[in-house]
Amino acid sequence: MDMSAYPLLEGIDEPAHLRELPESQLPRLASQLREYLLASVARSGGHLAAGLGAVELTVALHYVLDTPFDRLVWDVGHQCYPHKILTGRRKEIGRIRKVDGPAGFPSRDESVYDTFGVGHSSTSISAALGMALASRNQDITRKTCAVIGDGGLTAGEAFEALNHAGDVRPDLLVILNDNEMSISENVGALNKTFARLLSGGVYGNVREEAKNMLERMPGPMREFAKRAEEHVKGMLVPGTFFEELGFQYFGPVDGHDLDELIPVLQRLRELDGPRILHCVTRKGKGYARAEANPIAYHGVKAFDPAAGLKASNEPAPLNYTDVFSQWLCDIAKADERVWGITPAMREGSGLVDFANQYPERYLDTAIAEQHAVTLAAGLACEGEKPVLAIYSTFLQRGYDQLIHDVTLQNLPVVFALDRAGLVGADGATHQGAFDFSFMRCLPNMTVMAPADERECRQMLSTAISLDGPSSVRYPKGRGPGTMPDESLEGLPVGQAEVRRRGEGVALLAFGSMVAPAETVGEALNATVVNMRFVRPLDEDCLREIAETHAQLITLEENVVAGGAGSAVAEALARLDIQLPILHIGLPDTYVQHGERDEQLEMVGLDTTGIHQRITTWLGHEVASTLVSD
Repeated sequence: MDMSAYPLLEGIDEPAHLRELPESQLPRLASQLREYLLASVARSGGHLAAGLGAVELTVALHYVLDTPFDRLVWDVGHQCYPHKILTGRRKEIGRIRKVDGPAGFPSRDESVYDTFGVGHSSTSISAALGMALASRNQDITRKTCAVIGDGGLTAGEAFEALNHAGDVRPDLLVILNDNEMSISENVGALNKTFARLLSGGVYGNVREEAKNMLERMPGPMREFAKRAEEHVKGMLVPGTFFEELGFQYFGPVDGHDLDELIPVLQRLRELDGPRILHCVTRKGKGYARAEANPIAYHGVKAFDPAAGLKASNEPAPLNYTDVFSQWLCDIAKADERVWGITPAMREGSGLVDFANQYPERYLDTAIAEQHAVTLAAGLACEGEKPVLAIYSTFLQRGYDQLIHDVTLQNLPVVFALDRAGLVGADGATHQGAFDFSFMRCLPNMTVMAPADERECRQMLSTAISLDGPSSVRYPKGRGPGTMPDESLEGLPVGQAEVRRRGEGVALLAFGSMVAPAETVGEALNATVVNMRFVRPLDEDCLREIAETHAQLITLEENVVAGGAGSAVAEALARLDIQLPILHIGLPDTYVQHGERDEQLEMVGLDTTGIHQRITTWLGHEVASTLVSD
């Protein structure tokens, strides 16, 4: 990119260069940084609105803190793009979230300035607290700062960390980047209270009037009035809440005013103990379209900033999230006991239409996956039919509740697991690589994986009809293109489907791997089975296939360890059947960012990779047979 329009930014290859600038130049630098961020993300795609809203805060923090010696921990990592640009990755930012480009979130493997990796939210205070305590134990005088925002303060872990920090009293500064947004609008009583108290100027007017009155009072009366003011303030501002947890509270301050931000941060840097600075910012700041619609501009594909995001005149192809969305509305119309629940992912999980049509049965728990799972369990206890729409990667955060509150009590909660398998540009933190493994080991759980869009709808209908917990996992994006019908009929539980009869070799495919298995099966004249259920497995079908074939191959878009292939091997052992078996799935590593098709190719789960893996293995099988003969 031509840097002539960004002369100040061009000279910043690390924060030390930033700190060499006179303070008067920082607003100009922030303006160039915002323009560069917009231009870069418009070319590459990526997270946009959150970074635009954090530009001045990022500049101020790197100007005041001695990073990377001082520890700066980012929460809700999609607000970190300005940070990446200022810390040596400016030239690479145009390839963010692409293969061999920077990750879309902070990554310790990528830069010493990324002190803690984050893709999920609400971890920054806990991590920063650990770092601050380590510095104290090692007798190192350094500052530690956590930046939390974009809804991150709605999660329980953030409050657990605040509670602990107030007790152990580290040298820790927490920045609350309060932009009243996460990905969807923030929800919950805490957010509404903050918004009410900070709007309309009530707090500001009371504070200024109190200050003027105190200055005119004699000494003893002034001290009494100060104590009285604290009680009044407790009714007016969120600061008292944090102060009760042991934090010194400062703010609110304008998070876009560097003339206000930098002096405040410089004063706070000289203090010790736990303290919190409340910054009010605007998501999408500086780009009018993103300010007006921060949800649409949260994550974008490449676009023209002058024209903004354009709605396609062509109808979008049906994807798995659309199938779920339509099914949920249809089943809710048929049954008034059906609820839709999401932990702050209304748009991503396909709950917009349901929320509009059935607002009384729509629940957004904010970024609180643990609460969402147990909330669903409570509904199920009273005969309701909760459906928790949640990304596979986010359900990991509610795993204890899944075990103890749902499966232990055998409660009929439906888990609609979106983004199962490889998810593309969000990368390692968001890959849905483990849900087969962690779901199938749980008693009472029924685990399903549709081969196509029609089966997805059928399996969701199966799930809602069960008397116990169940999950339906489906990948990001489109399937093979098999249109679902309008029926709400389910499938027989635990029944597989033979899609193709061949000879010698049988491919036992789960979910998204059925389509490539059919292509490979045709080339190899192999039998192809759509297994459908990971738990319970169709053992009758498995026995018949095992007795009529020489080799078995399992295919899944999940890690091999403990996954669906492992379930097949365990079942064969129970049936006392022994024959060669190859497990094909995700590798024993974290798959990095890129396009989903690129990732499938990288791990050998595209058609070519699967075919090559099988033919190589079959060649070894033939060779070993000849040797033994």
